Amino acid sequence: MAAATTSLGFSLSTSSSSSSSLLSRSHNNLMFSNRISSRNDVRCRLIEPLRSDNGRPSIPVFNEHNLPGFLTSRHPVNMVNENNTRLRIFSGTANPLLSQEIACYMGLELGKIKIKRFADGEIYVQLQESVRGCDVYLVQPTCPPANENLMELLIMIDACRRASAKTITAVIPYFGYARADRKTQGRESIAAKLVANLITEAGANRVLACDLHSGQSMGYFDIPVDHVYGQPVILDYLASKTICSDDLVVVSPDVGGVARARAFAKKLSDAPLAIVDKRRHAHNVAEVMNLIGDVKGKVAVMVDDMIDTAGTIAKGAELLHREGAREVYACSTHAVFSPPAIKNLSSGLFQEVIITNTIPVMEQNYFPQLTVLSVANLLGETIWRVHDDCSVSSIFQ
Repeated sequence: MAAATTSLGFSLSTSSSSSSSLLSRSHNNLMFSNRISSRNDVRCRLIEPLRSDNGRPSIPVFNEHNLPGFLTSRHPVNMVNENNTRLRIFSGTANPLLSQEIACYMGLELGKIKIKRFADGEIYVQLQESVRGCDVYLVQPTCPPANENLMELLIMIDACRRASAKTITAVIPYFGYARADRKTQGRESIAAKLVANLITEAGANRVLACDLHSGQSMGYFDIPVDHVYGQPVILDYLASKTICSDDLVVVSPDVGGVARARAFAKKLSDAPLAIVDKRRHAHNVAEVMNLIGDVKGKVAVMVDDMIDTAGTIAKGAELLHREGAREVYACSTHAVFSPPAIKNLSSGLFQEVIITNTIPVMEQNYFPQLTVLSVANLLGETIWRVHDDCSVSSIFQ
């Protein structure tokens, strides 16, 4: 039967940034453990060249001297110890590049796994190394095509369970169906709860997710959920822009994102907050009504958890320009980029569109204003902390 396989062995460079007065937090309070000693630098093997409009990616070298500020620690330790032999990381086909970066940061090799699709579309998964008694971490965002990637994750979990893995953690950088987290009309499904049940019943013992659409989604799981935020990665990058704090205003593109925008503004020297009031008449269709707050002569930073069709954030940017904003930046963790997102984002409304690599961005979707930051170090450090039974929340304090 016909099959398609993927090659895992390449890596993008992670974006690092300098410290700035924009950040009100102290780097010393962010207790990331640097697990790579200066004698044991880790290099990623590059199989094929990668191209982007933001410069050519280079082979990253991670050690205590060149990690971003919020990833540094006072006490670097050696990567190799007896406990690490029981840790295995496997990648699905949804985002192999991010998986390779995570393994690179941790100083580990990705586990050998065979994933193929038969001619009728069915998915086949076989682990090609023993995981008996091991703590297994499966990296697979359920990004588009959501149903394909979700089913692949479920089969990977089942394969690990039947191979006698001690624990199975589903590392889901982007959790699809997260927006279907409540009933807004009669006779609607709550798909987020259904997907949580599927992952639990497949055999996962824990979920590690990044920037869920709403915090209540954690309650849909009957297993522990570690929720991490891409905020520190974006904040560190914005600090490198050296924008005067007096010129900044953080903008929430809708009322539902006010709490997220307020937390973001607090880290940017307690910048003022503005809110875009919108009315949504249908799914993926938004109409902006008015603006709450003052943006005249300011640099507006719009913050959201995801960009799908970019209708909401583009209409919000139009309103901000009409209200006198000098520049508009868009910041989002998840770049879903459903059509016509690229058209909306590259139309000249934004000075820069800053996203992370929780979802892979296809080469044809790159445009000059786009900047992609890596969350690999963040996820890698979280995996270490979960594996070592250390605090995860202290990363963000």
